Amino acid sequence: MNLIADRLNRISASPTMAITAKARALKAAGQDIISLSAGEPDFDTPEHVKQAAIEAIHAGDTKYTDVSGTPALRQAIAAKFKRDSGIDYKPEEIIVSTGGKQVIFNAMLATVQTGDEVIIPTPAWVSYPDIVKLANGTPVFVPCGQNNGFKLRAEDLEAAITPKTKWLFINSPNNPSGAAYSAEELRPICDVLLRHPHVWIFTDDIYEKLSYDGFKPATIVEVEPRLRERTITMNGCSKAFAMTGWRIGYCGAPVALIKAMDKLQGQSTSNTSSISQAAAVAALNGPQDALAEMVEVYAARRDLVVELLNKAPGITCSKPEGAFYVFPSIHGCIGKTTPKGTKITNDEDFVSALLEETGVAAVHGSAFIYPGHFRISYATSTEALQEACERIQKFCNALK
Repeated sequence: MNLIADRLNRISASPTMAITAKARALKAAGQDIISLSAGEPDFDTPEHVKQAAIEAIHAGDTKYTDVSGTPALRQAIAAKFKRDSGIDYKPEEIIVSTGGKQVIFNAMLATVQTGDEVIIPTPAWVSYPDIVKLANGTPVFVPCGQNNGFKLRAEDLEAAITPKTKWLFINSPNNPSGAAYSAEELRPICDVLLRHPHVWIFTDDIYEKLSYDGFKPATIVEVEPRLRERTITMNGCSKAFAMTGWRIGYCGAPVALIKAMDKLQGQSTSNTSSISQAAAVAALNGPQDALAEMVEVYAARRDLVVELLNKAPGITCSKPEGAFYVFPSIHGCIGKTTPKGTKITNDEDFVSALLEETGVAAVHGSAFIYPGHFRISYATSTEALQEACERIQKFCNALK
């Protein structure tokens, strides 16, 4: 008898976590490794947020909370949505989960039936398709060309929609490309969605606060309020406030859907950590100075990485609007051979050779359903990025 359920055969382990673990193991073994694979801020959680958690512990706020989150946190999230995007969500239209990934998991498990299709513009975060498959859904990939800034075109969305379409994912700023949508760019996408009232929209805005050069990413309900009753607006504290380990994701959505997600979460994890929720209230309601400082540093790192990578032969790197990733093309390196004799036939060969021959860990584009590219996170020190990019230049110069 097979112990492991067949449903696990539909999914694979997270490629980003696998590469990060491999880089960590090589470093522990004494190798000189620069890991640019993890999507995690290298900044510390702001001091006032940590202090709020300490105060919550001393105050005895260490008990179960409502499954959907404490009233204080849901009120803070409602205020954040109104302040930043002009969206009115009542506290009962909000759920707090153990990270943004659980919000997605809850939404898909609560709504997707066998045969339902979920449109995922690519490049896309590695977990979207696997979560859809786990829910018995069918991912439908829509490639978004680099010549269009890795952004979904309205006509491509229109062509992908069928009577079986249940959801569309929009991730802005995007992981892995850093591409972000303005209100003007979302307008034609909203127009398509208005013509197809059976399609629900999941907007993943987790990198919303990490945008540069004065660019403000827009979100679907902000642009088209008529889509509010079939949209989930998801966000969290992980990226903006350097709180990855605190595990706070949240979303606003129609009450009926929030209740369904609450029901599912109540039979899985129940509430998110009460201490993390107290910290999240401080993050959302408190001073935002630390965030502004992070954004300034990230912007400088982005500019440095884009400049240095574009000097590497065979690599083309566009400048993203947000997040903390670049997603360069390596098409000019395909078909070449490394100094140690590895033939580069695809992007996975490229990142494997890069790690083994230079000690730089990155993630191959195929992991994001977009071959011919690779992802670098610039959420690490400027010195490490400078050294890593110089190693990449040297590696590409040596290809034959």
